[in-house]
Amino acid sequence: MPRFLSTALASITMLATIFVPSMLAGCKSAPTAPGFPEGTVRVLFIGNSLTYTNDLPGMFAAVAQQAGRTDVRAAGVAFADFALEDHWAEGTALSSLAKNRWEYVVMQQGSSALAASQSNLRTWSLQFDSKIRAAGATPVMYMVWPTVDRTFDFPAVRESYTNAAFAIDGLFAPAGDAWVAYGNLNALYAADGLHPTTAGTYLAAIVLLERLTGIRVELLPATIPGSAIAPNDVRALQRAARTALDRNPARPRAVPQ
Repeated sequence: MPRFLSTALASITMLATIFVPSMLAGCKSAPTAPGFPEGTVRVLFIGNSLTYTNDLPGMFAAVAQQAGRTDVRAAGVAFADFALEDHWAEGTALSSLAKNRWEYVVMQQGSSALAASQSNLRTWSLQFDSKIRAAGATPVMYMVWPTVDRTFDFPAVRESYTNAAFAIDGLFAPAGDAWVAYGNLNALYAADGLHPTTAGTYLAAIVLLERLTGIRVELLPATIPGSAIAPNDVRALQRAARTALDRNPARPRAVPQ
């Protein structure tokens, strides 16, 4: 079932709501930014279940709050099994770009490791780039991960998302490469072998957070909002994020080797 996800961080409390569009009423509303005051960092996530599982936008905003950044706001448009071309056809993400002011727009689809999928990711990233730039925002390519039975595809996933970021002169957020750096993939994949655990979502969130706000991952608390994961394990996740961020430039200039 498709989902529309919207999150907002209030000054003290992070508010996260998942909406299921009413298909009977034919009613879908684009994410708006009520309560998002001037001077905030506004981030729109466009993706699929890899974004809405564990509420990545909400985690992103909550970790920013942990670091004392109450100026960070995040919202998302995420539908199950959607690629960027599906978002283009469905229209909610485009409506939000037209109606709201975002500073960053984070995009992801599936692993996009195969040659045809890499081409598809580049093509539709370029399509969205024109709308994102027209709205005054910066595009961000959020590298995800392959299914657990295709972990050999990690290098191709990295290449695909890096090339898409290069094609649009956008930012590259190497979340999937941080998974590789962490090493213990069993702790990051949920039982279905595709979606992230809370630890996997946290790792993606902190990679994105440093890349977009400059909040250094190693300076974050050794806790995950709403989770009892041990501090030592949280520090290991932060070290993996540091490794991935250090070996992947924010704006790729060449195909990764």
